Amino acid sequence: MVRQISVRGIILHEGTLLCVRLKAYKDLLKRDNSYWCLPGGGLDISEPLVAGIEREMLEETGIAATVGKLLYIQQFTYEGKEFLEFFFHITNSQDYLNVDLSKSTHGMTEIEEIAFVDPANTHILPDFLTTEPLEKQAASGITTVISRL
Repeated sequence: MVRQISVRGIILHEGTLLCVRLKAYKDLLKRDNSYWCLPGGGLDISEPLVAGIEREMLEETGIAATVGKLLYIQQFTYEGKEFLEFFFHITNSQDYLNVDLSKSTHGMTEIEEIAFVDPANTHILPDFLTTEPLEKQAASGITTVISRL
C-alpha cells in the first residue's frame, strides 16, 4: 500500500479557523471542491515535519508561519492509499488576517478561496475539525491521534 504524508496548519482567530477551498481539480481529485480544508500539503521525501509545514504555508499563503505544537495526527485509508497527516498549531494568526494569494508561489494556482470560517457551520474536511475543541486543544498542547484504519 502507498503511504502519503501531509502537513497542515491550524490557524485560529476569534473562534474561526483559516481554511482554503481548492480550485476544482476534478480530473485529479475525481470530486468537487465544495468543501474547505486546512492549508498545507504533501511532505517531500526526507523533509522534516516542521520544515514541511513552514514550506507549505509559505507556498500557499506567502506568509512565514510561526509553528507551534503538533495538535493532531490523523491516519486513514482512501481508495487503496494510506494517508498520514500532521496538524500543527500556527501561532501567528494575526499575520493571516489579510492573505494576498498573489504574493505566494502556489496560492493562485491551487486555491480558489481562503478565509477564516466558523468550523461549526462550514463543510470542512477532515470532519473532526468541525467537532473538536480546537482552541482548547491548542491551549493544552496535547497531541491527539485519530485513526480510521
